Amino acid sequence: MNTFGNLFTLTSFGESHGKAIGGVVDGMPAGIAVDVEYIQRELNRRRPGQSSIVTPRKESDRVEFLSGIFEGKTTGAPIGFVVYNENQHSSDYDNLRDVFRPSHADYTYTCKYGVRDHRGGGRSSARETIARCVAGALAKLVLAQLGIEVWAYTSQVGELSLPYDYKRYDFGEIEKNAVRCPDAEMARQMEEYIAKVKSEGDTVGGVITGIIRHVPAGLGEPVFDKLHAALGSAMLSINAVKGFEYGMGFEGVKYRGSQMNDVFENRQGKIATRTNHSGGIQGGISNGEDICFRVAFKPVATLLRDIETVDKGGNPVVLKAKGRHDPCVLPRAVPVVEAMSAMVILDYYLLAQSHKLYL
Repeated sequence: MNTFGNLFTLTSFGESHGKAIGGVVDGMPAGIAVDVEYIQRELNRRRPGQSSIVTPRKESDRVEFLSGIFEGKTTGAPIGFVVYNENQHSSDYDNLRDVFRPSHADYTYTCKYGVRDHRGGGRSSARETIARCVAGALAKLVLAQLGIEVWAYTSQVGELSLPYDYKRYDFGEIEKNAVRCPDAEMARQMEEYIAKVKSEGDTVGGVITGIIRHVPAGLGEPVFDKLHAALGSAMLSINAVKGFEYGMGFEGVKYRGSQMNDVFENRQGKIATRTNHSGGIQGGISNGEDICFRVAFKPVATLLRDIETVDKGGNPVVLKAKGRHDPCVLPRAVPVVEAMSAMVILDYYLLAQSHKLYL
């Protein structure tokens, strides 16, 4: 499927080395003021070439809206948009026409479709996430009017890791370093490590933490479309994602129920939980506490060193990758995690409204 969502939907199109990446957003509420500069800033956070630890590909990634906006506000009609590709080096991929790169989508796309675009991975390229960032920025504009905040940050690179407690960090620090980590000293160590890995022609993975604040209680569609299931599905659709957990996640298996239960209390006339081990979601429905989750990204599969593989005939080949690639995807993936989070929350808010929940 190339369409995401239920009531708020994104249909994306385009390939890495095609003419453009674009999309159609449907279900956007009417009358929302569209801050084009804000949307462009969100795209710029994902853009290649923004620091020495990401791919040096140079793209302006300027978004052009085609429909659904009149006199600076949404009309309720589908919002069409396009971002033109400007800096493709397709010849860098000529040696991949008949070769399957390890841990890429080359072989599986060939098995499924019988044909593949070998230039930069075609449709399987992470450049497709441009469309997600535009749609996510539109969703954020609506969520801002509801008082809902969406944040994400790099919490781990390789074995360098921040503690789970996000409340100790100032989210205003996230955009002050190339890694997008809210701790300046850890960010420095992470950046140095990524640079070292890059110099060796290798790559490294890590974890992005997502936080969604001021979500009203009652969002979620049990039993098969629980809120955490929707968030997990959204995150696992992002390139290079290998894992998703929310609340205490896998760490919680070490504890007893008496230690994990989130006790309810009356907090200034409002029912709240004393702790938030559940990560803001219980029974698949938001409970009004902060929603917190973590997304694991594998090391980028393209290595700038000799790699053993086979061609489409099954013959052994030693591949030397060319082109411009990220040694660590996390810095540019942070805005993508935020975008997918925003789309899920807005979609499920609209679903809750359709059930006549008064939030």
